[in-house]
Formats: sequence, C-alpha cells, structure tokens
Amino acid sequence: MENFVFKNDTKIIFGKGSEEKVGEEILKYGTKILLHYGGGSIKKTGLYEKILKSLKEKNIEIYELSGVQPNPVVSLVRKGIKICRENKIEFILAVGGGSVIDSAKAISMGVNYDGDVWDFFEGKAKLENTIPTGVVLTIPAAGSESSVVTVITNEDGLIKRGFHSEKLLPRFAILNPELTFTLPVFQIACGCADILAHTFERYFTQTPNVDLTDRLCEGLMKTVIENSKIAVKNPKNYDAMSQIMWASTIAHNGILGTGRVEDWASHKLGHELSALYGVTHGASLSVMFPAWMKYVYKYNINRFAQFAVRVFNIDSDFNNIEKLAIEGIKKLENHFKEIGLPTRLSELKIPLDKIELMAEKAVIKGPIGNFIKINKEDAIKIYELAK
Repeated sequence: MENFVFKNDTKIIFGKGSEEKVGEEILKYGTKILLHYGGGSIKKTGLYEKILKSLKEKNIEIYELSGVQPNPVVSLVRKGIKICRENKIEFILAVGGGSVIDSAKAISMGVNYDGDVWDFFEGKAKLENTIPTGVVLTIPAAGSESSVVTVITNEDGLIKRGFHSEKLLPRFAILNPELTFTLPVFQIACGCADILAHTFERYFTQTPNVDLTDRLCEGLMKTVIENSKIAVKNPKNYDAMSQIMWASTIAHNGILGTGRVEDWASHKLGHELSALYGVTHGASLSVMFPAWMKYVYKYNINRFAQFAVRVFNIDSDFNNIEKLAIEGIKKLENHFKEIGLPTRLSELKIPLDKIELMAEKAVIKGPIGNFIKINKEDAIKIYELAK
C-alpha cells in the first residue's frame, strides 16, 4: 500500500426535495451568482423554477449562462469567465451533470487569472485560487460533483484535456435521485459505464496489499452492475437510482484510490473518441475499457482473475487462471451490451482509418497509464482490438 493524503471537503446533501436547500447553502458564500446549466431540460422538468424560487427567497442576485454541451468547450468557459469578471460574481452554481460541473469548475479557475484559462490545461499555469462552486446534480455519471477534476475540449484542434486540483472541489453537492427520472435510458446506461470506469481506473493497479480498497471497489462495481439492469428497465425506480447516484460520487471522490497507483489510460483513449467524433463519454468507455483489458491482462493475470471471481461470481475453479481472467472481460462486455451500450468502434461509426491519428493525439504528451505504460504503438493495438 502506498502513502497517501486524502481530503474531500464537498458537503453532500442527499435525498428527496434536497434541491430546495440550494439558496440556503449558497448564502454562506455570497449573494451574486452565475447559474450555469445546459439546454432546456431543467426548464421542462420544473427544476429551473424550483432553483429560482430557492435563490430568490434568499435575495440572491442571479446571472445565467446556459448552453453547456456534452464534452464542454473552452469557448463557453471563456464566456462565463467574462460574465463573472464584469459582474463580480461570488459563486457559481452548476445545475446538471458532469459536463455542466466541469464547465463551472473551469470558469471558476479563470476568473482571477490574467491569462487564458486553457493555459491550465496545457500545463502552462499554476492554479492559485478559484471562486467557489456548488452543484445540483441531475445526471449520475462523471462524479464531478465531488472530484478534483475538470475536463474541457478546445474546439481549436479538437483537444480534450483534464486538470486536477483540490481547489476545484465544489463546496456542496445536492443529490436528489428523483431529478434523474426524466433521463433517457441510454444516458443512464452511459452514466453507469462512466461510474464503473472510474472504479476500474483505480482497481486495476500493480500496487500490492490493497485489499481494503479492492473490496470497496468490488462492492461498488457489483452494486452498479446490478442496479443498472434495474434502472434501464425502470428509470423511475428510486431505490436503483439512489444506489447509482451515490455510487457516482463515491467512485470519483478519491476514496477508492487511496494507497494505490491509478491508471487512467482508458479514459485518455476514450477522450479521443469524444473530442474528434462527439461520442458520449460513457459510450467511449464501454468500447475502450474491454479493449484495454484484453491488451494488458497478462501483465497481472491474478488481478483480472480476482475481478472475474469477486465481481462476476465466476467459479474460481474455472479451468485455469488465464481463462478465468478472459471470462471476466467477456462478462463485462456482455453486461455493457445488456444495458444497451456499444462495445466496438464500428458501432460508434468511428472511421477506422483514423486509428493512428487518435493514438497519436492520446499520447501527445508522452506514454499514458500506470498499469503498463501505453505508447503510440500500444494505443494503436488497443484501438484495433476495439474495432
């Protein structure tokens, strides 16, 4: 087990009607806010009016910026920064899923920075301070509501990059599973793939003697797998969506990675599908993770065999350890198919003659991952396995 420091200050407010407390929570930080959201879905569901009511009851001055799209873009972030500077915004409230939250975090980074916000994503600037953010979560998936990460796409070059800092942790996150009831089934499935992928990035490690966090990861994976099957059949099942929503937060709030070296190669490979072709993040991961697993499993067969036995309940006497590891990967692919997700690039209509370009972009800053180091040639082979 590795040395670690764990800190997560995000206040979680969970349950039915919890969005009604948003004004009360924001008032602790200021009275002038930027309300940041995506399209018209929060207005159609009535959530927008509930949020406004809570804010107005506390005499909070509201400026709005809508238009966040899946795979949020830096041009909208720059627009948000301009609004915040001109109006001396004190707090940013993100209402939506991971894309909206990531966009809000990026805005908070740039308000007090003299240069361009993309400098942070290029490693050209150090984050000194942010303005505080809060979240009303509507899509359980990215875990951004309680993570130190933001991921943004630069339309100039179609480059998707992440940035990490404890300063990005939202002050609070409101989680009401009822707010997920209008989500399309495909979006729920993609969210579940994202949650599993965040757990995989931590679970598949070469760090020995991490059984406690192994068991935490395995419990979360089993819970998401079981409840995703329920949720795609009945999206208004409160109990299933409660499990999924809380799992989304836990999978990416840092606790599962304590004491172990994380990987993150599959995410970076998947980012290229989103940046270049607009693939939904969860769908990119349901394709890339099984392919990555097939490429690397021999570098720690015991861990993949453990995954098969503990997560998918495959009999540990199953012929031999390599077949056991392979069977676990097959079970994962079958699960993704069962909940309606793609597992091949061909299903996403990704042009196969662009594999080399995607591989080149994925490793543009050098080899990726820690389970094994993935260079351009490795990335090409992984994309080939995903065809």
